[in-house]
Amino acid sequence: MSGGSRVDASDLNRLRWRCRRGLLENDLVLSRFLAMAGASLSDVDAAALSRLLDLSDNDLWEMLSGRLEPADAADAPFVERLRAV
Repeated sequence: MSGGSRVDASDLNRLRWRCRRGLLENDLVLSRFLAMAGASLSDVDAAALSRLLDLSDNDLWEMLSGRLEPADAADAPFVERLRAV
């Protein structure tokens, strides 16, 4: 978990809903990540995930698969956590 307070249950549920993507590969990575780390996500983590979820499915997959790096270097540690799943 990165700094900040823990994300509340309603925000976590909204993130779970947003993690439902049209591309199966994204669904698998994101759902596995939330199953493992969702309960311990910080507000900072949730904000990073939310920024990533604003990407198109293809751009998100390119990032999760390591073919594209985050535009904001501050998101790189969180992307690495997603890639580790």
